[in-house]
Amino acid sequence: MEKLLWCFLITISFSQAFGHEDMSKQAFVFPGVSATAYVSLEAESKKPLEAFTVCLYAHADVSRSFSIFSYATKTSFNEILLFWTGGQGFSIAVGGPEVLFSASEIPEVPTHICATWESATGIVELWLDGKPRVRKSLQKGYTVGTNASIILGQEQDSYGGGFDANQSLVGDIGDVNMWDFVLSPEQINAVYVGRVFSPSVLNWRALKYEAHGDVFIKPQLWPLTDCCES
Repeated sequence: MEKLLWCFLITISFSQAFGHEDMSKQAFVFPGVSATAYVSLEAESKKPLEAFTVCLYAHADVSRSFSIFSYATKTSFNEILLFWTGGQGFSIAVGGPEVLFSASEIPEVPTHICATWESATGIVELWLDGKPRVRKSLQKGYTVGTNASIILGQEQDSYGGGFDANQSLVGDIGDVNMWDFVLSPEQINAVYVGRVFSPSVLNWRALKYEAHGDVFIKPQLWPLTDCCES
């Protein structure tokens, strides 16, 4: 009996360290300031990107700056970065340069965030809870590199590392999906209410991840949805 219990505990520990699973209705919880708590994600698609859409839910309890989504390559540590700049707003970086979408304070409730970008026009979009902000321009003609290190909870100042506790997320993050094209406004609103549209880069319903440090998996706090994938 003792041997069986030990094997069961080993299995649980392994599943928390590395997974490829359906994360529906769950969230990663980062309960405290840390330079060692983060989640690394493995992309389904390894090809360079000439467009993307990243959607996720975030719920944070800090007024200072913190990283929401960090996608680094060996040539650019801020290849794609979604970042809350305390007192200023949400910034989106592509290949290093960034644009700022102004906001005076982080929402106190779980917020659905979608960021899109396309190389052909350089147009960047930010959607908060299904509502768009004014479009901006960034890195027209650029191509996002491959072999990415994708991190939740920390900003990468080196490939897969260089974390700063003062930029760490304290809160929850979940429903992380990523596509290699720009979703239409209708699709973004559908994602906001629970549909998925077969994500090609990151799929929350079949997620490859590795959790490090004090990161926990708990039921999500935002509205539960049961919409089917299209």
